[in-house]
Amino acid sequence: QVQLLESGGGLVQAGDSLRLSCAASGRTFTNDRMAWFRQAPGKEREFVATISPSGVLTTYADFVKGRFTISRDNAKNAVYLQMNSLKPEDTAAYYCAAGVLGSYYSNYRYWGQGTQVTVSS
Repeated sequence: QVQLLESGGGLVQAGDSLRLSCAASGRTFTNDRMAWFRQAPGKEREFVATISPSGVLTTYADFVKGRFTISRDNAKNAVYLQMNSLKPEDTAAYYCAAGVLGSYYSNYRYWGQGTQVTVSS
């Protein structure tokens, strides 16, 4: 059974940093694109960042460029999201995804259960 398990969320103040981790099990994703999404209460899920299988190519949503960094460790079958200069509007549940099906801005085969990030002003 394939599982993606996120961790690292929490309650922080504006300007702080957090590092989210996503550990995959049940299969390896060495040859798969991985990504992070988020969903705030009352809003649709939105794309945050994606990383190519090699880790060389990354793409970010405009609202996180320069603040967030996606990375991966294929030896550990994991993907990470370093979040700096957090803002209250970054408050959301953050989801890890793997195995793109079509558009890498939205369609992935596997999803984690999410980790909550809350940023206070």
